[in-house]
Amino acid sequence: SVLPISDDLPDLRASHGDRDRVVDALRIAAGDGRLDAEELDTRLERALAARTLGDLAGLTADLAPAADDVLVIDQGGGKYVKEGRWRVPARIKLRARHGRVTLDFTRAVITASVLRVDAEMVHSKLFIVSSPGTVINADGLIRTYSKVKLHSRDAAADLLLHIELVGTLVHAKVIEQRPRR
Repeated sequence: SVLPISDDLPDLRASHGDRDRVVDALRIAAGDGRLDAEELDTRLERALAARTLGDLAGLTADLAPAADDVLVIDQGGGKYVKEGRWRVPARIKLRARHGRVTLDFTRAVITASVLRVDAEMVHSKLFIVSSPGTVINADGLIRTYSKVKLHSRDAAADLLLHIELVGTLVHAKVIEQRPRR
């Protein structure tokens, strides 16, 4: 399934947020050419009327992102910022040398429940602006003279996105920030 809708709880009641995520995913799929206008309208109608997570999961099951769903960020110096309404891929390949990268998830469209960030950072900073329901795991990072500053939070029932950070940091920082109000 494209969305973090659990297949093992199909009878659980869907929330407004669950329906909104499916609507976003359907609109993106139509924009990518995977749904025509008529099919989009039909699925949007069904998404807005859905009562359970099982009803929603069926609307996006055939729209799973391709295995090559990877965002490549290669930043040599300067700043790279990903913010606003952007589609979060299944994987981000991040190479940063003497740069600053900001990934802002506050308005992002979450299409997979797990995001793996493969990082190779040298003399760089990564700022992650997390939204509620985001959990970040940095256990897969090899650090040399580097710092990781994350807000500790338990994987709550409202988990929308699990970010797994893996790779190497050399004289680098990863800092999680709260969204500005």
